[in-house]
Amino acid sequence: MADGAPDPGLPEAMVRVLADYERHLAVERDLTPHTVRAYLGDVASLLEHARRLGHTDVGGLDLRGLRSWLALQQTSGRSRTTVARRATAARVFTAWLARTGRIPTDVGASLGSPRAHSTLPAVLRADEARDLVEAAAALADDGSPVGMRDVAMLELLYATGIRVGELVGLDVDDVDRERNVVRVLGKGRKERTVPFGRPAAQALDLWLAFGRPRLVAAGAGPALFVGARGRRIDQRAVRTLVHRRIAEVPGAPDIGPHGLRHTAATHLLEGGADLRSVQELLGHASLATTQRYTHVTTDRLRRAYQQAHPRA
Repeated sequence: MADGAPDPGLPEAMVRVLADYERHLAVERDLTPHTVRAYLGDVASLLEHARRLGHTDVGGLDLRGLRSWLALQQTSGRSRTTVARRATAARVFTAWLARTGRIPTDVGASLGSPRAHSTLPAVLRADEARDLVEAAAALADDGSPVGMRDVAMLELLYATGIRVGELVGLDVDDVDRERNVVRVLGKGRKERTVPFGRPAAQALDLWLAFGRPRLVAAGAGPALFVGARGRRIDQRAVRTLVHRRIAEVPGAPDIGPHGLRHTAATHLLEGGADLRSVQELLGHASLATTQRYTHVTTDRLRRAYQQAHPRA
């Protein structure tokens, strides 16, 4: 049986609850299919553990069983990040069970989890980010529609810090050139407005005026960015592009679109933007997620100090 996959021998009562929970996640919470699969895999693992403890329905879940399930993850060699994620999935699940009357109390409310190791994301320096887009722009001087598209995507990713999924989901009407902002549909289908600067605006103008009309094909609809065949571009193509362009910048770390998101956040904070503003721009649900970028800027400051100060 694959890790996290429901056991065909799971009691019928648990199977029904799992199906109801899937509908809740997909319909009521409107989560992406990927997120739904991740939650279900973790909850299925928990229910299988409960079954092995002798329970036949979710009414048998208790804090002791939840803790033994997490302990099993740790002894099985799961990373701290994975165990922390599964603990969160269990808490969300038991809260739903209690809220919907399937169990009398939320048995997972006090379930703890190990702190995941916090690693500093790789980011570009300001000069590396400039070299990235300038090199792409130089290659686009031949007037090719693909070249103009690539420059526009790189400029927009760095200017706004939007996710690659948000980028490929953009439509032409989502770009407001009068205010130089883009309307983005983020996680949980939450909409936000993100500003961009003059270089991104100029790249978008060139793409929309001279690149997209030559590349777009029937079936692309209102997609802002299209692939080589003229349909809405997919995330894999954007990731390939970013990695390829980054490789052309001497000394730059190998990062993808999410690395450009990290870079944008870091440069905003280094430029004096406050955490709340950066949180809103990036679409983070929690300020704690944004705060990790302050560790990046502090780390950079420490390295600069050690290199430059005579008594460091």
